[in-house]
This record gives sequence, C-alpha cells and structure tokens, in this order.
Amino acid sequence: MSHFDKPTYTVRRTRKKDIPHGLYTKDPVTGDAVFTKEIEDNQMVVPLSGHHFPIGARERIAKLVDEGTFKEADAAVRSADPLKFVDSATYPARLQKYEKESGLPEAVICGLGKIHGIPVSLAVMDFRFCGGTLGSAAGEKITRAIETALAQRCPCIIFSTSGGARMQEGILSLMQMAKTSAALGRLAAAGLPYISVVTHPTTGGVSASYATLGDVILAEPGALIGFAGPRVIKDTTKQTLPAGFQTAEFLLKHGLIDQIVSRLELRDRIRDLLQALHVKRLNPAPAAPQA
Repeated sequence: MSHFDKPTYTVRRTRKKDIPHGLYTKDPVTGDAVFTKEIEDNQMVVPLSGHHFPIGARERIAKLVDEGTFKEADAAVRSADPLKFVDSATYPARLQKYEKESGLPEAVICGLGKIHGIPVSLAVMDFRFCGGTLGSAAGEKITRAIETALAQRCPCIIFSTSGGARMQEGILSLMQMAKTSAALGRLAAAGLPYISVVTHPTTGGVSASYATLGDVILAEPGALIGFAGPRVIKDTTKQTLPAGFQTAEFLLKHGLIDQIVSRLELRDRIRDLLQALHVKRLNPAPAAPQA
C-alpha cells in the first residue's frame, strides 16, 4: 500500500445556465458588460463611459420634445424607383425590407413639436432605413420641414445621420443637396434660426449640405463626420491621417462644429440656444408709454 494514496474526488457536472440573448451589451469603451435595459433607459448612452449607441428617430423625438406636442408631417412621402434600379435585388424590394426592419417609411421623420414650450420644426434621420441615405423622398421631407419653419416663423432643427446620397436614385438623390441648401438659404434670409445636430455617422452628401449649414452645429460625442471615408482619403492623398481624424472631437478642435453635447443634455442645450437666438424676437420688450 502506498504511503501517499491519491484522494478520490467526486466530479459533479452541471449545465451552464443560459443567459438570455440581449440581456447584456458590451461597452466598446471599457469592454464591460452592461445591462441592456440600463442603457435603453439612459437614451442608449452607457452610464459610466458615456458611449453613445445609435438611437431610433422616434425614440429620439420622444425624449427631445415636450410630451404630447409632436405632430408628424408628410408620413406618406415615400421613395419611388425613377431609374428602375436593379442590382442583386430590385430597389422596391429593398425599400420594403428597410421599412420592415426599421418600422419607418423613410430615412427621416419630420413634424412640429415644442421643446420647453418653444415651437420647432423637426427633421430627424434614422440610420436603420437604408443607412440613412439621402434620396428624393428624404430630401423632399427635409425641405418641407424647413419650409414649415418658414411658414410658422419658428426655428428648424435637423438631426443628421447618413451614409450619403442614395445611389439607386442617381442624380435625383444628388439634387437633394442643392434643394435642401436652397431652402435653408430662404430660412436664413427670413432671420429664422437653424440648429444642426450631427450624430454618428454623418457622411457623404448629407455632411456636404444641410448637416454643416447650421447657425449652430452641435455633435454627439465620438460621432464620425466627414465626406469620404478615411480609407478612401488616405488612398487618394497618399498621406497618413491624423489620429482621431473625422471624429466630432477632431472637428471641434478645427472649427467645423460649435459644440459637442451629450444626448442626455441636448434637450436643455437646444432650449438655451433657441432662447438666445429666437425667443426674444417673438417677445420684444414693450414699447415705452407715450407722454
């Protein structure tokens, strides 16, 4: 008999408890697992790191405007297929797919609402519909939102997120850059303010038109903002790009945007800007009584 017999262990096998799918979300900044519900309740912003996940247009509007004041406009304006574009799937079939996946009829939701009692005309883009691309219907809706601000004598606010012009509509898509910009020119001539809020990502024709034409341009933290992608620019210029190139922080430093504002503070910040830009015009000081 050995002086050092090995002890006998009983091995108990248990099944690993399944974690429900979607219960946790990984924070890209820290790598930590965070309760998805906690992020959703915080407007898709990670509480500790402040990382901003994308948020849907309707969810954004619900947190931005005064409860019960938003009235959607032009919901029936939808994309057509003027070029009869065909690739791996027909364009109309793709549009149906985007609508089913996003629950939206187009890449932008427009309407009138109030922010801390201040009437505004809103256009809020949603990346889930065809990458937020700018087609003729989206451009028409945004133009109408600007024209509504002009008719109602109220400020216009546009939230941008986009992969650029929609290639399935060709030149009709590119024309929306000029159409929306011209409408903003009329708004400026009338002395009405336009606030542009640039979110992640905003690229291509949208970044080259209304997204960067605001009287005040705000951006969410970490937003990618640019015309062409970094790889395209590097291949074209044959130069090494600066660190953080095309981020909101880089563009703030170089003067393209005016402020970086957390989504959690955006509603109050917009109120402050509107009060400075517009409300005093609506409520002029009473005239001095005549002797």
